[in-house]
Amino acid sequence: MDFVNTNLECRPLSIKLWPPSDNTRNMLVERMTSNLTSKSFFTQKYGTLSKEEATDESKRIEDIAFATANQNYENHPDGDGSAAVQLYAKECSRLLLEVLKRGPRVEADKEEVGSDITSPPRETFFDISKGRREFIEAEEAEELLNPLKEPGNSYTKICLSNRSFGLEAARVTEPILVSLKDQLKEVDLSDFIAGRTESEALEVMKLFSDALGGSVLRSLNLSNNALGEKGVRAFGSLLKSQTCLEELYLMNDGISKEAAQAVSELIPSTDKLRVLQFHNNMTGDEGALAIAEIVKCSPLLEDFRCSSSRIDSEGGVALCIALETCTNLKKLDLRDNMLGVEGGFALSKSLAYHVDLKELYLSYLNLEDEGAIAIANALKDTAPALEVLEMAGNDITTEAASVLAACIAKKSHLTSLNLAENELKDEGTILISKALEGHIKIKEVDMSTNLIRRAGARVLAQTMVQKPGFVLLNINGNFISDEGIDEVKDIFKKHPDMLGPLDENDPEGVDGNEDEDEDEDEDKDPVADENDEDELGSKLKNLEVDQET
Repeated sequence: MDFVNTNLECRPLSIKLWPPSDNTRNMLVERMTSNLTSKSFFTQKYGTLSKEEATDESKRIEDIAFATANQNYENHPDGDGSAAVQLYAKECSRLLLEVLKRGPRVEADKEEVGSDITSPPRETFFDISKGRREFIEAEEAEELLNPLKEPGNSYTKICLSNRSFGLEAARVTEPILVSLKDQLKEVDLSDFIAGRTESEALEVMKLFSDALGGSVLRSLNLSNNALGEKGVRAFGSLLKSQTCLEELYLMNDGISKEAAQAVSELIPSTDKLRVLQFHNNMTGDEGALAIAEIVKCSPLLEDFRCSSSRIDSEGGVALCIALETCTNLKKLDLRDNMLGVEGGFALSKSLAYHVDLKELYLSYLNLEDEGAIAIANALKDTAPALEVLEMAGNDITTEAASVLAACIAKKSHLTSLNLAENELKDEGTILISKALEGHIKIKEVDMSTNLIRRAGARVLAQTMVQKPGFVLLNINGNFISDEGIDEVKDIFKKHPDMLGPLDENDPEGVDGNEDEDEDEDEDKDPVADENDEDELGSKLKNLEVDQET
């Protein structure tokens, strides 16, 4: 090795096996050359190589083996590099055996460029996002992006995220992007102008856009750039040239009504789009109408996210109607918008077209019972392979519980169910528990903050603890008595990690309907109250989930 620590007793782990020294590599080449030119079983059977050919082949073998092992070490560092050394030796042996079995080349073969030995793997992904999140100026950009200037490089995917490009750094980057644009397929420019003034940021965006204009991209990520309409239009030349986009990400970009309209106007075609993600924008209803036009023209869409974007009923209905054209949809996320009951009705009609749906995120949409019932009834007859269902924070009460349970009972592939922050109480919780009885794939259930008491908590816990591979039950923030908490903990005593925290549970909690009779509650016998809960649990446990509702 080039360096050996003399204090081996104090620092025995300082010796690194990788990379090997030049001397070690040269010795290996000489040894392989000797194998190819010496008398052996293989050379007697297949022929002996000349000294010149054996040396050339040995150098080529060593170069390929080193490149393969070094890339493996960079991707999966293992401390001292012993795994890389083993791979290095293994590749050398494998390639040496191929050459031995092939034997000496005839003259015609020597003139061929190709060979039976595979070329070393070449990097296709260039990523600078792993370092510190900070400004990047011209000199650093020149050094950092140097690999992209290598002639004949194979980069098809670049990520320039998490570094803030100033105007001078952008000018250094521009010609590099121009030289690459015909080979690039995926470009990630998320969070690349943070902290810059608006005027500088817009100039930087325009430089990058003009440099990449005319490229034929499969994926484009412009998230976390506070684009607004001005930013979207600064990327005009790039967006206008995209006719084959399969993935487009515009999250946390300040996408207003005007910005959404600009996106719809600038992109010429979305007929190949599979992933479209807006999140945490200020789109509003009018902006949602523009996004709906994009969705309408994206028949291959599989993953659509338009969460936390200030969309109300009108925009929500338009989006849901547009989604009817997306019959390949597998993941739908509309969380944290105010679609309301009307939006729930529109979505229920759209769901009939989404038989391949696997993930459905509908939390905090203000659906109420009417919207939730409409969605549950529609979902019951579609999406048989649904794996994730979230409907938290929708004011769903016991009125919708039986319909919701009937829907859940039909989703045997469910792995995650989130109905937190509703008002399902014991009655709804026990119905949901019964619906989940035959579900062996379920991993996570969240029924926190649902006015659940002892009976509902006990039945749900008994149902979930029996599931193979179950991960987490969350029933925090409910009204479970101290005795009920003890029961639940006892049920999970062999698997305490499967039960979430219970620190926000309120054993004396009352819901709104109980406030009217507060004086009567004060006089009530607590023992009788516990007996009432037990009786309720016993009765509700025998309820049947009507799957035909």
